[in-house]
Amino acid sequence: MVLRSRRRLRPRRRAAVLAAAATLLLAPALVSCSDDGGSGSGQSGTTAPASASGPADPVAAKAEITRNWTAFFDPKTPLNERIELLENGDKMAPVIGAFAADKTAGLASAKVTGVTFTSPSGAEVTYDLLVGGDTALPDAKGTSVLQNDTWKVSVKTLCGLVQLSGAQVPGC
Repeated sequence: MVLRSRRRLRPRRRAAVLAAAATLLLAPALVSCSDDGGSGSGQSGTTAPASASGPADPVAAKAEITRNWTAFFDPKTPLNERIELLENGDKMAPVIGAFAADKTAGLASAKVTGVTFTSPSGAEVTYDLLVGGDTALPDAKGTSVLQNDTWKVSVKTLCGLVQLSGAQVPGC
């Protein structure tokens, strides 16, 4: 019987995640979701590691990506730290702030389940988006970019979560 009640909550939790993403729509007039028309390349300020197919130290890079994604999606992470963990975060501060202030977003977190490098400064990230500890969006796909010597959550990923609500935000 407990399992059945959890299953009934799952659609509600998914709706909660979508509602949290919709909260980001409050700030479209304040900021654009992208620095370059939505490409989210993240190439500004990148460091070119030695390998053409991935970073010079993929083990360390994967650990940093996992750590930074977990912190970015952790509601306990201070706003100024989240800004540092998002590609072009200074431009996205109002959007991040609106998202962080939402009660539903306060229940959301991410668990990185896989990282595949696409270039020395880019990676595809597979993650589970959790709400209240339950998986709301399993095997979600996002990207991470190396910007200013830090692996960050890409603007494309954040904009993808915004678009889950079905709304359009300028620049996303």
